[in-house]
Amino acid sequence: MHEFLDVYTLVFLALAIFVIFRLRAVLGQRTGHEKPPFDPFQRPEPPKPEQPSNVIPLPQAAQRTAPEVAADPAAILKGIAQPGSPVAQGLTQLMATDSSFDPRQFVSGARAAYEMIVLAFARGDRKALKDLLSKEVFDNFVAAIAGREQRGETVETTFVSIDRSEVVEAELKGNSMQVTVKFASKLITATRNASGALIEGSAERIADLVDVWTFARDANSRDPNWRLISTEADE
Repeated sequence: MHEFLDVYTLVFLALAIFVIFRLRAVLGQRTGHEKPPFDPFQRPEPPKPEQPSNVIPLPQAAQRTAPEVAADPAAILKGIAQPGSPVAQGLTQLMATDSSFDPRQFVSGARAAYEMIVLAFARGDRKALKDLLSKEVFDNFVAAIAGREQRGETVETTFVSIDRSEVVEAELKGNSMQVTVKFASKLITATRNASGALIEGSAERIADLVDVWTFARDANSRDPNWRLISTEADE
């Protein structure tokens, strides 16, 4: 009886050894470079951007070249500035100074920056404002935010629309490229005191605003970012 069991035991052992060697041949050996097991509950990492975007969304047209600007600046400025006007002359000078400057993209970016800055100021978001403003404008904004906080005031702002954005001035001051844009916008804004009582504006009424903002960047700098250097409310 024991001999009968020993024979079957030896047969199964031989079969097990054969299977192990076959699996080893098919699956291979671990090398230490295998990928970790897939975790279906692990949040995938967001894709890394190919190139860092500008801090302020006033994009540069890297493909533009100086000969293209010289060939037909009027076509580039169509709908942005009247031919022969001081604004057209100023924008043409900026395009000649920096071949990557695209007035049409600039206006589009300025509109986005305008909304971003208005909302960040209302929230008191110093971090969001820091890279969008010149030091002087940033200091003024921060002082106004600090004053609100000390008084316990809060600002509720809803951005409704930008009805118009018009370049009203463009010039090269030394190495500083400067473009001034007039914005006509609609906002719902209300300021409340520490007890929550409305002290300025309205929580429902849409207000019409007209602001004149000047953006600038150093033409000789590798930094492509434009920053807000001046704000003015147009009555």
